[in-house]
Amino acid sequence: MVTTVKIRNLVLGQGRPKICIPIVAQSREGIRQAAEEIRALPADLVEWRADWYEGLKEPESLAEALKALRQALGEELALLFTIRTKKEGGQAELSPAEYVEANCQALESGFIDLVDAELSAGKEDVAVIVDKAHQLGKKVVMSSHDFYRTPEVEEMLAALKRMQEWNADIPKLAVMPKSRWDVLKLLEATLTMRERYADRPIVTMSMASEGVITRLCGEAFGSCMTFGSAGQLSAPGQMEARELCQVLEAIHKGMSV
Repeated sequence: MVTTVKIRNLVLGQGRPKICIPIVAQSREGIRQAAEEIRALPADLVEWRADWYEGLKEPESLAEALKALRQALGEELALLFTIRTKKEGGQAELSPAEYVEANCQALESGFIDLVDAELSAGKEDVAVIVDKAHQLGKKVVMSSHDFYRTPEVEEMLAALKRMQEWNADIPKLAVMPKSRWDVLKLLEATLTMRERYADRPIVTMSMASEGVITRLCGEAFGSCMTFGSAGQLSAPGQMEARELCQVLEAIHKGMSV
């Protein structure tokens, strides 16, 4: 049986997929402006893509940016802290030690609610981040991204199950389709994981224009979160947040009849 995950006033794994809006800005002022814009949008939670931040490798600057971001967001919106590395399609070039240290600093700041831990960081480094998060009462989104292909269903299932075994609160998988058949493979893996193996909420998506449908139909197939944009995209295929919300609400209403 799949359990839900509660963060602030947000419950993941219940109702329609929750909308997460990423912030991708290089400066503290850009981050603040983006946060204020998001407060006027239908966001359920916010992801700070800290790999874009120019002060990522400076602990004092990172701490100040986290504090300013929480102040700009207010106390209601949940905040996901993400350092997306180059190998996973992001901007950050960090050593394994720097990656772990920055994530742990964000957790210790008290300003975030969830942290993203990349599966590719390896079991030992991921365990440090997971243990730190759980000690502090925070949640972990463990993620795996393939920007080049859609693996076979069994390979995708193996990745999701491994994240669950490594104590992720929310396993997340994103893949790149080469055709609509690839999109169907992602949906099959999602539904199979949800129905047969998952004991916690999961997040999946097929990227780019071919995969847009997977960002909309999570309630039917088992993905608890989707990413919408407030302008600049953090990954290919994201829809504008207001349009995304309208579609999700319409699907939810239709499924509730």
